[in-house]
Amino acid sequence: MTTMPRRNTPRLCFIGFGEAGQAMAAGLRAEGIAQIAAWDILFPAAEGERLRQAGAQIGVRLAASAADAVQDSDIIISAVTAASSLAAAQSVAAHLDGHPFYLDVNSVSPGRKQATAKLLGERARYLDVAILSPIHPARHQSPMLLAGPHGEAALPILQALGMKTTLAGPETGAAAAIKMVRSVMIKGIEALTLECFVAAERAGVVEQVADSLRNNYPTLDWSKVIEYNLERMASHGERRAAEMEEVADTLRELGVDPQMVRATVTRQREMGAIGKEPAVRDTLKAGRNAMLNAISAAVKDEL
Repeated sequence: MTTMPRRNTPRLCFIGFGEAGQAMAAGLRAEGIAQIAAWDILFPAAEGERLRQAGAQIGVRLAASAADAVQDSDIIISAVTAASSLAAAQSVAAHLDGHPFYLDVNSVSPGRKQATAKLLGERARYLDVAILSPIHPARHQSPMLLAGPHGEAALPILQALGMKTTLAGPETGAAAAIKMVRSVMIKGIEALTLECFVAAERAGVVEQVADSLRNNYPTLDWSKVIEYNLERMASHGERRAAEMEEVADTLRELGVDPQMVRATVTRQREMGAIGKEPAVRDTLKAGRNAMLNAISAAVKDEL
């Protein structure tokens, strides 16, 4: 087994270079990591220009392929879409050497994490990683859980890079289970916020409903909760819907019928589409009332 280099000297690569990959890469570059490569399946396409520009600005090497990205890497971070997590591992499996750590930060079910670990086998030291907060503004310092048999070996190395990692357990899937199950509540409350307050806006009782909720949840500032939840759904609803499909798989693996999760998938996906409309997108930093008015107008009679 190889020994990792000293602090700030490991060679890193990202498979998937969307929001999460870019944020983590920028944070790690600020920590002094000089050798970072990145690959995204969109790089060769026209729509990948924005990703390539981000990589150049951050100062990472833009790889020509997944195989090129992982060459000589000590730590590989997989940050792709939920649906692509297993395919991402398949794209690099034959090209791994040196027994690198493979951080699977994707929001997928424990079963998918276990399947990915099995696919990679002894070619990599697989880590089930769950990111427990929005990736901004903390970037690579966002709180993360590690799980799997290589967690204890990886923990001090990642912490030396400034990463806020803690162990969830030695079993692959333990971190994913925490992330997936908590998402039932977090993304579900977002969907309920949408449904509740669009209805309140149309009934002209937004203030009254928000005030009444303080009777049940006195520690929450509902003006901020409404704004935050609606903005997250509008900005990331499609990705969150894909994550919630993984949550549904997780619940099925646990023998729980994901009735509420299925509804949350629908609401998140609807809101993700609505959030792309300029009339909605332009209000996302304009406050609760402007957001609600725009969203209510956009959804018409769909809700």
